Amino acid sequence: MNPREMQKAMKRLGIRQEEIEAELVIIKTSNKDLVINNPHVSKVNMMGQETFQVVGDVVEVDKNRVAEINEDDILTVMEQTSCTKQEASGALEESNGNLAEAILRLQNR
Repeated sequence: MNPREMQKAMKRLGIRQEEIEAELVIIKTSNKDLVINNPHVSKVNMMGQETFQVVGDVVEVDKNRVAEINEDDILTVMEQTSCTKQEASGALEESNGNLAEAILRLQNR
């Protein structure tokens, strides 16, 4: 089915889809954070019910781990925030190794 016909069919069924330009998605649970890098986010409204579809590169961050800062975490923070290695290390130390929190700290500076 071509995309135009698909859009018409969805409209007849009361389904609206909207793309959201997201830079980072973080899902917080009681024991870990799911950090989704390079996300592709779609918001779907079907008869008043909104749902979100998120696709991307997922990194799990265990909240209960001892603050152990490894090179992969530093590189991820540097990649997401365009910061220096020292800034990434500092943010990770301040956030007790929490990758998502370190990224947010640097993005909000």
